[in-house]
Parts: sequence; C-alpha cells; structure tokens
Amino acid sequence: GTAIFRLQDHTKRLLNSAKIYQMNVPFDQATLEQAQIDVVRENKLVSAYLRPLIWIGSEKLGIAATDNTIHAAVAAWSWGAYLGEEAMARGIRVKTSSFTHHHPNVTMCKAKACGNYTVSILAHQEVARSGYDEAMLLDPQGFVCQGAGENVFLIKDGVLHTPDLAGGALEGITRQTVITIAKDLGYEVVERRITRDEFYIADEAFFTGTAAEVTPIREYDDREIGCGSRGPITTVIQKTFFDAVQGRNDKYAHWLTYVK
Repeated sequence: GTAIFRLQDHTKRLLNSAKIYQMNVPFDQATLEQAQIDVVRENKLVSAYLRPLIWIGSEKLGIAATDNTIHAAVAAWSWGAYLGEEAMARGIRVKTSSFTHHHPNVTMCKAKACGNYTVSILAHQEVARSGYDEAMLLDPQGFVCQGAGENVFLIKDGVLHTPDLAGGALEGITRQTVITIAKDLGYEVVERRITRDEFYIADEAFFTGTAAEVTPIREYDDREIGCGSRGPITTVIQKTFFDAVQGRNDKYAHWLTYVK
C-alpha cells in the first residue's frame, strides 16, 4: 500500500523550524502527522510529494507579529523525478553560483524556512540561464555548502564525503538517510569542510533531497566527474534508497508510515 517516508522525522523538523522562529504551533506532532496521512488518503495519491506549511497570520502587519495566529496547511502533488527522469541515470550538470549560501548567523540555517530559499532561487536562475541543471552554493568561507535545494556528496577512493553542517547546509533527512544506508552497505562516510576543487577530481558525486532523492552529478564547473555518468557506488546507494522508500527492503520498514 501507499506509505509516507520518514513522516515522523519530517514533521519533527517542521516543528523544530517553528520553534527556532518562536512560532507557537497550536497543533501537536501527532495531529500534523495525521493531517498528512489524511491528505494522501483522501486525494488517492500513490506517488506524491507532501508539503506541510506553518505560517503567521495577518492580524498584525510588520515584523512584531509574534502574537498573530499560527496556521498550518498540508499540500500534496503527484510527483516524478525533481531534476528529470533522465537525470537519475545519466546525471546532471552543475555550476557554482556567484551567490553565497546564508551565513549561519544571518538566517537560522537549521530551520527549513521559506525565506531561506530566496538565495536558492537566485542561484538556480543564474545557472539555468547558462544551460546548467542545478547550482552549487559555497558557504561564506568559500567551502562547498550544498546545492540550491539539495545536500551534496562526493565519492573518492570508495569513501563518501559530505559537507559538515557547521557551514550552514540544511540538516537534510535524505542526507541522513543516505549516510545510514551507506554505512549499512559498508562504506565509510566523512562529514567535513570540502573545497570545490575536491569535487573536480572526485570519482563520483550526487545530490540528495526530499525532492531530488539521489541524483548523480556528471559534471561540475565544466569538469567531467568520474566516468561522466552515474558511478557504481552512487548506483548502489540510489537503488538501496529507492528500495527503502518503496517498501522493498524490510531493514528500513520502520521509516514507512502506511496510509490506512
């Protein structure tokens, strides 16, 4: 049957994001989770993307609106591959944006807030106009931070490397899923600061995200990565990820909440 992947983790992140912005949400986690289940069930969705939202009402305008009503809504769409079906096998072309990712003390980067995505929109627009599929954002110190809307991994000599979270990258649930899967498969995973030229000489690279899932990167800043298409370790991780999401691996059954 239809199931929601890591529903509890996504809902907890939503509530944590609201807490960071001092939004007193009038719904508990169980209520928000049930609302998401209800939306999927009532709309008879089989493969879909869920978007729960929390926002501040309009009783008072301006920045001092902390006493306004807090609202919540759940939207859902039928969903295909975010960066294109072909990209899941062939990989995508990525370019470093001239825009820098938020400094951790400018916006609260652990919160998945809509306003944090303005730089992502600008970065994607910038590189898309030049024919690239997605943007890479550097942190304020010049290290690779994340994609416009994705976390990123590189593979070198059989070891997975991903930027640590101190640079402001979103604490992605798919990122953590892939780290768990990779370790279960016997791969070493290192979280650290990474320079862009390390990606140029990587054996493989890929993006992760709720929408992007596991998308290979075949080219970065006009340098071919590895063999120029999806690499062997990325292939294994991608397959294991989709097996988990689609209920084909009992080892990860605890990540699924079935819609009844």
